[in-house]
Amino acid sequence: AAGGSAIHSGPKALGIWAEARGEDVACGGNLLANDGVPQAMVYAFLASEGHLGDRLIATMRAALKAGGEAGPVRSAGMKLVRDVSWPVADLRCDWTEDCPIEQLATLWEIYKPQLDAYVTRALNPSDAPSYGVPGDE
Repeated sequence: AAGGSAIHSGPKALGIWAEARGEDVACGGNLLANDGVPQAMVYAFLASEGHLGDRLIATMRAALKAGGEAGPVRSAGMKLVRDVSWPVADLRCDWTEDCPIEQLATLWEIYKPQLDAYVTRALNPSDAPSYGVPGDE
């Protein structure tokens, strides 16, 4: 919350391990195709604008463009937290033959316009918009 960052990996990190930091962002990973992937992620995050979810998708795409993992990328996920005690978004795409980052981006585009309504529904259901589904009369 104060703009600091921390990165940690244990002594048994697999393959190439690298890390990079920037203002309000820290990236690290193992099993990387090369040690420049985290720095590419930091650059992409700092160059991006808009909703945090959009910025994270841009960062994941930059990681993939920079080489990504040493092997095939099969999974991608995004968890967002903010002013409530639970994640306001928790999206995953696991073990796919297609690009999981692009599948995650599609999920995000569907969920993003509904995010605030879901938070409102959790905090005060009577203030949430109606979607016309059974039980939502």
